[in-house]
Amino acid sequence: MKPLLFALLAAALAVPAEARLSAPEQHITQIVEQERDRTIGLLEKLVNQNSGSLNLAGVEAVGVMMRAELEPLGFEVRWIPMAETGRAGHIVATHKGNGKGKRLLLIGHLDTVFEPDSPFQRFVRKGDKAEGPGAGDDKGGMVVMVSALRAMKAAGTLKDADIEIVLTGDEEDSGNPLEIARRDLVAAGKRADVALDFEGLSQENGLDMGSIARRSSNSWEVKASGKTGHSSGIFSASSGYGAIYELTRILDAFRTELPEQNLTFNVGLIAGGATAETDAGGIRAAATGKNNIIPAIAIARGDFRTLSEEQTERVRTRMTAIVARHLPGTGAEITFGTDGYPAMAPTAGNRALLDRLNAVNRDLGLKEMGALDPLKRGAGDISFVARDVDGLVGLGTASAGDHAPGETVDLLSIDRQAKRAAILMTRLSREPRP
Repeated sequence: MKPLLFALLAAALAVPAEARLSAPEQHITQIVEQERDRTIGLLEKLVNQNSGSLNLAGVEAVGVMMRAELEPLGFEVRWIPMAETGRAGHIVATHKGNGKGKRLLLIGHLDTVFEPDSPFQRFVRKGDKAEGPGAGDDKGGMVVMVSALRAMKAAGTLKDADIEIVLTGDEEDSGNPLEIARRDLVAAGKRADVALDFEGLSQENGLDMGSIARRSSNSWEVKASGKTGHSSGIFSASSGYGAIYELTRILDAFRTELPEQNLTFNVGLIAGGATAETDAGGIRAAATGKNNIIPAIAIARGDFRTLSEEQTERVRTRMTAIVARHLPGTGAEITFGTDGYPAMAPTAGNRALLDRLNAVNRDLGLKEMGALDPLKRGAGDISFVARDVDGLVGLGTASAGDHAPGETVDLLSIDRQAKRAAILMTRLSREPRP
């Protein structure tokens, strides 16, 4: 019997990966490959339309292009204007399936960090790679999404799938107030059973990685005050320590007392003197003062990033307590911005989704994907729905140099990611709703 068992085992191991795919899933992989040139052509078209977050007409033009791709696939597409937030708007597209399977939310964004005055404006192909503004982040992600959906349509697995797509127009520079800017995304998250984020694929040592968590992004500002006067009186009971020493005490206490796992915090802007102020956007500061005048005011602005909302609240409490320990003759207060991104914690549900994706990888003959350290990934739109739905990040393209001239997308990653996404969505859409 042993030789027979060994023979059966050898035969099983010799079965090609695609034989473990269903017939529709095999069709999906074929369609993705057949439409490679069409998909890259769409990427070029999207990249060559500038859609910096503040280029409202450009963002809307990319929205029109995406509407033209999604409507023929059976999606009802709406443009949600966002004039009240100072931004262009969002695409919300809905595909109604049979109402039985899990409801999927697909997330991407129309805008880029490159405004019309950037010298980096055009798509340039260089073999299996291409440079261009937003080629990876997130126009590459949007073409992966379209390629996957086209393949599902051709293979017959899209017709029964309940899918909602939200493509925000201000992910790189969100509009205010944030509760309005992300209102439609949050509502979509409450309707969904699974959220899939089509931002870039992370890699380590040449291996594709899965992302089950994203850290938050929170802003803060500290204003310290002191008694102004001649510098000869500094540190005295009557004059106190001045605003700059008070601010220095606070920032150094942040440095020594706040550190904990998965937390980072930064001081991005500082000013102090006899007078000091920041502009309305909080990105420029002006100050006046003299060597022999005790400073009356000092201002610092920065951010901090956490892995859970519980950690966010804990850090805010600790920062507030540090600020309250004033040096003699000084005062200070801290305020926290309302424009922050929440955290996406690494939940058991998110890990289970990565397990499902790795089942797809095995069936495709691809290597399994480990979970990326969340310290290596910034904040993103999926975090706004993380409290309501399990999610997975990084279904877009592999790229390098994002957010800088020379941003480069790996064109070979489009096929790989589209196959993964289409098969994962096919399988999830056939699972019963919770």
